Amino acid sequence: MNANSADKAAPEKSSPKQSTRKGSAKTPDWHRQIDDEGILWLILDQQNTSTNVLSVTVLEQLDSLLDDVAQNLPKALVFRSGKAKGFIAGADVNEFLQVTNTQEALIMIKRGQTLFSRIAALPCPTVAMIEGFCMGGGTELALACDYRVALDDNGTRIGLPEVKLGIHPAYGGLVRATSMINPLKSLELMLTGRALSARAAQAIGLVDAAQPERQMERAVRQIALTRPPQQQMPLFGKLLSLPGIRSLLAEYMKKQVAKKAARQHYPAPYAILDVWANYYGNPARMMEEEANSVARLIQGDKVRNLVRVFFLQTRLKSLGDKKAFVPQHVHVIGAGTMGGDIAAWCALRGFTVTLQDREAKFLTNAFKRAHQLFAKRLKTTHERNAAVDRLIPDIDGAGVEKADVIIEAIFEDVDAKHAIYRDVEARMKPDAVLATNTSSIPLETLTTVLKQPERLVGIHFFNPVAMMPLVEVVVSKTTSAKTLQQATAFTQHIGKLPLPVKSSPGFLVNRILMPYLVEAFTLYAEGIAPEAIDKAATDFGMPMGPVELADTVGLDICLSVAQNLSAAYGIEVPAGINRFVEKKHLGKKSGRGFYQYQKGKPVKDKDVDLGDQRMIQNRLVMRFVNEAADCLQEGIVEDRDLLDAGIIFGTGFAPFRGGPMNYSLDQGVESMVALMTEYETRFGERFKPSAGWSLLDAKEPV
Repeated sequence: MNANSADKAAPEKSSPKQSTRKGSAKTPDWHRQIDDEGILWLILDQQNTSTNVLSVTVLEQLDSLLDDVAQNLPKALVFRSGKAKGFIAGADVNEFLQVTNTQEALIMIKRGQTLFSRIAALPCPTVAMIEGFCMGGGTELALACDYRVALDDNGTRIGLPEVKLGIHPAYGGLVRATSMINPLKSLELMLTGRALSARAAQAIGLVDAAQPERQMERAVRQIALTRPPQQQMPLFGKLLSLPGIRSLLAEYMKKQVAKKAARQHYPAPYAILDVWANYYGNPARMMEEEANSVARLIQGDKVRNLVRVFFLQTRLKSLGDKKAFVPQHVHVIGAGTMGGDIAAWCALRGFTVTLQDREAKFLTNAFKRAHQLFAKRLKTTHERNAAVDRLIPDIDGAGVEKADVIIEAIFEDVDAKHAIYRDVEARMKPDAVLATNTSSIPLETLTTVLKQPERLVGIHFFNPVAMMPLVEVVVSKTTSAKTLQQATAFTQHIGKLPLPVKSSPGFLVNRILMPYLVEAFTLYAEGIAPEAIDKAATDFGMPMGPVELADTVGLDICLSVAQNLSAAYGIEVPAGINRFVEKKHLGKKSGRGFYQYQKGKPVKDKDVDLGDQRMIQNRLVMRFVNEAADCLQEGIVEDRDLLDAGIIFGTGFAPFRGGPMNYSLDQGVESMVALMTEYETRFGERFKPSAGWSLLDAKEPV
């Protein structure tokens, strides 16, 4: 969290304009103000940070304030933030890591439960005034109040995202959410960790009202003083919560969760359903089991690794400065799958986008996919139409002269890319960014035709563009600091995570991913079934097996990247891949690759011989992590934390393992090297341990 002076005059932001302050008491983080109508405003403005979190200190101060509230009962109590943006971000994640045993965890959790139960038991009306983001413990505090009013603004997001850290709500949030909101909605909120807008939260009953800024204080006052009926579970929700139906629903939802997250890897969503199914209807017991459940979960390495991933994501978000470069117009050259989807994403994010290709027929599919994206991501017809208007076909490339960012996204051919650069360099605005979406070609090879090679930067997206959060920002020795700054800012403007990487064949993600895929191809060539290979990988925690991943990316693309990397790194590509490509069996897009596809889904043999799963898994993982160690040694990224971040957000590498370097440290570098040495003897030189393992002799925090 960014340090920021929080020494504001709280009443200026937090008290109604027409109020006169009658009495005041102040703690370091909470400001207490009573207005003329007897409403007590408790304003959280945590010191030395731009974001409110529920640290132990903040909760202790609130506990003391509630003692005074109980003795001097106000007409109503309102909780509000004193920050410019945001209500409460949640509990202090750093304090999770300080818990050393289950008993300590229970003490911490029950302190929060007791405090929020005190709020819920107050005889005066209590209102949470939510402006900006409200997450985790912040939402649990709001649920403990009688009423919730949220600012109807794009910046407002309300959720219970604890599952992303490997736990679930523990301060009574599970109990209160499922007693108030239809369980289909409340459980989905917790199982997915998804954040809702103010209106979406109102639609499910999470908040009582969504109001524009000019009416917020008036609405809060009216609710606080008139005390309307509180949110109640709708009849349909009550029916779903009946014992027999509840058990069936919980089992159904577990099966849906299992399609995306195995219990052994991600126990938290299953724990949510177990607590609800087994103890709903007995609030006191359910509250106790909610605490016990999280106290158990918080002790595992999975939680610590997922917290690590949270901090890695925060670090990527902090790279660069959005204010340093504020582009308006993006020009994309190449309307294939990647180019078209990049253009659509930029238009979705509010940019004017011109999309160029040789003929109109090449633009058709790109615009069709763009319409599908807008329909899925944008809620109103007005928003969708506006996005369509921002995406402009441009066969002649007239947008080059107007663009702030030009992205070349054609096929991997050096000569073709050179021809484009010669054309656009002379027509670009002086301060425009020239970027390539190349997936494997070093920038040094591409800049040879440029008069100003310092202007070229790699902005490498991953497929599918709308789903993958990472963008590699590729720099060569000639790339200027200004160009890097602009490219990093641009990726932030389009809502992606920027990862600066050194220009080299394959950069970081494809460089590490390709040996892993090639090992899968080698296993297949040895007669091991695709299903067996994929199962070994998904059992390890990969979101998709390498064989299905190759089919999804396209075997022609995999072959092209592998061939580009083979000369640089000595990767041997099994000849069988060439035969797939020659027969036009390219994977999912052609309906057949390693698997046959029906309605976009691979047809897998459930009775296939799975072979030696441990050996298969070891071979796949060893190739993956050994290449990662090579990248670390070569300085492809700044440090091993950024390497882990890039691989997690660029490939989906098992988040609960904390990244390939973190996983290797957890396993022990000596044991990893010993296993690779054994595999080098058994399977060949490709398993020879990297010299980069010597850089991992000490484990350091993020």
